[in-house]
Amino acid sequence: MKYAGMPAGMWLLFSGSFRKQLGSVLEYDARTAGEITSKAKVKYREIIASVPEFEKGDRFKMNLVNCAMLGAFLLSMPARPTVAQATDYYRESMMTGPMKCFCRMSGKRKFTDSDIAGMKKAEALNPADRNPYSWNMAYLPYEDGSGYEARFTTCGICVLMKELGLFDLVPAMCRLDYTMSEAGGASEFIRRYTLASGGPYCDCGYKKKAKATSQRR
Repeated sequence: MKYAGMPAGMWLLFSGSFRKQLGSVLEYDARTAGEITSKAKVKYREIIASVPEFEKGDRFKMNLVNCAMLGAFLLSMPARPTVAQATDYYRESMMTGPMKCFCRMSGKRKFTDSDIAGMKKAEALNPADRNPYSWNMAYLPYEDGSGYEARFTTCGICVLMKELGLFDLVPAMCRLDYTMSEAGGASEFIRRYTLASGGPYCDCGYKKKAKATSQRR
C-alpha cells in the first residue's frame, strides 16, 4: 500500500494523540514518548508498505490503516501493555474531538437508505477474497426492523496483528466498536462473538435507540 494518501493523512490526524496518550494512559515521560513516536513512524511506514493496495470501493481500508498505526506504536514501546492498558490507550488515542464529531455525523446517517445501501454494497464486494488484509461481511437486518447486524467472517486486523506478533491485543481494537456506537448516539452496539476470541465470526449488531426509530428516510 502506498503511504501517500490515507495512511499519511491518518498519521497527521492521530499521531499527536497517540503520542499524548503514551503519557496520559501509559505514564511514559515526555522524552520516552517522543522516542516511541519516532520509532513508531518508521515502523508504521514499514507496515503500510508490506500491505497490498486496497481496491476501489473497499470501505475497510481505514480499519487496516488504524491497525497499522496502533501496531507500530505497540511494537515501539519499551514494555508490552496488557490488553486492558492497550484498550484504554487505543480508545483515548482514537477518540479525539474530530473523531467524536465524525461519530455523531455517522450516527445521524445510521439506518438511513444510504447507510443500508452502503452495507449491501460492502456485502456484495467480498474484498477479502482478493486481499487477506480486508474483510468479508454479510448484512443481516433484524426481522423486527429494529436495526441490523454486520457479520464478518474474515478480519484484516486479525491477519495483520498475527503477523506483527500482537494477536493477543486485538481485543483492544474490537472494544472501540462500542465506544464509536455510543458516540454516534443512534444505536446500541451488540456483540456475541469475535474471531479474535475464537468465535465463528465477528458480529456487529446495531439496534436502534428509541429516538432513532423514525429516522430512516
